[in-house]
Amino acid sequence: MVLTSVAVIFLLLYAVLIIYYNKGWQSLQEFVPGKKSSLSKISVLIAARNEAANISNLLDSLAAQTYPKECFEIIVIDDFSTDNTAQIVASYNLENLRLVQPYTNDEQSSKKKAIESGVACAKGELIVTTDADCVAGKNWLQTINDFYVQTGASFIAAPVKFCYNSSLLQKFQTLDFLMLQGITAASVATSFHSMCNGANLVYTKEAFNNAGGFKGIDQVASGDDMLLMHKIWKNDPHKVHYLKSSEAIVSTTPMPTWKEFFYQRIRWASKTLYYDDYRVLGVLFFIYLFNLFFVVLFISIFWNVFFLKVAIIFLISKTLIEFPFLYQVAKFYRQKKLLPYFLFFQPLHIFYTVSIGLLSQFGKYKWKGRSTK
Repeated sequence: MVLTSVAVIFLLLYAVLIIYYNKGWQSLQEFVPGKKSSLSKISVLIAARNEAANISNLLDSLAAQTYPKECFEIIVIDDFSTDNTAQIVASYNLENLRLVQPYTNDEQSSKKKAIESGVACAKGELIVTTDADCVAGKNWLQTINDFYVQTGASFIAAPVKFCYNSSLLQKFQTLDFLMLQGITAASVATSFHSMCNGANLVYTKEAFNNAGGFKGIDQVASGDDMLLMHKIWKNDPHKVHYLKSSEAIVSTTPMPTWKEFFYQRIRWASKTLYYDDYRVLGVLFFIYLFNLFFVVLFISIFWNVFFLKVAIIFLISKTLIEFPFLYQVAKFYRQKKLLPYFLFFQPLHIFYTVSIGLLSQFGKYKWKGRSTK
């Protein structure tokens, strides 16, 4: 039958893609700082909107950094918070901490505007961005500096992990995010396409300015990470690197509700059609079709029960293809205990991939009190 033949073709192509990612991941040696490196001036930028519940944890982790305090500054950009985020930041008695506000009004503001405000007043040669709901290990900045000095990178993507609780929702998000993190590292390692996460990014101020900052992509609500990465990559592809180090991981928490989870993923996916990197578009389009095909198989069951067998085989094959890759990534992040849930979550993952892909291009979402198309 035609559908069965298409299923086989899809699975073979998907297997090639995932095996390629797996090899890319394993080709990355974990970075271990060697001899003592020179010290760079670092500016840590945190765009914060209504983060009163989280900002203290991040600032405490930054205050505990082993990197010399005189060599880095912390710039919190209060993006028109309606809670007491700004007051909490102002209450910290840290000499290297500054609180600023975007140079625009609330209606025109966005995360990109906030970051631009931070870059404009940053004194460091190296810009490090993270999110206000993250926590960094004590050697985070030291590891970033050593990697930067040794590689001369102009852009560095670095690892992020979810710290989950006992809920199935958070376990699902963590497993999904592990796969995304593995693909991120592999894509950068192989120069297959550009991918990163704004919760842990590094770029030189010079590279940011040479790329024109967010000019040309500032109309997109999201994309302060991947769209910027591609602009910098086009200027100098050989200076874009991935920092694979457990010392460089920043931790955050998954969304607490299904509604917030869907809004977050719609926001992430909303920038898809703005990618100037057609390699990313090609991969995303193929993965979307791959998951959509499972929905087609499921609907076909109503006409011919034979397709139930095909759908089950398709689902199990997808799991077997992905598992070796996910295992290696989960091992690095020390989250292997989640792997028994992997097969159980597969139907949910397929459903959310298809629905988010559709809603992100045609629907609206709310984020931090702002409605965005």
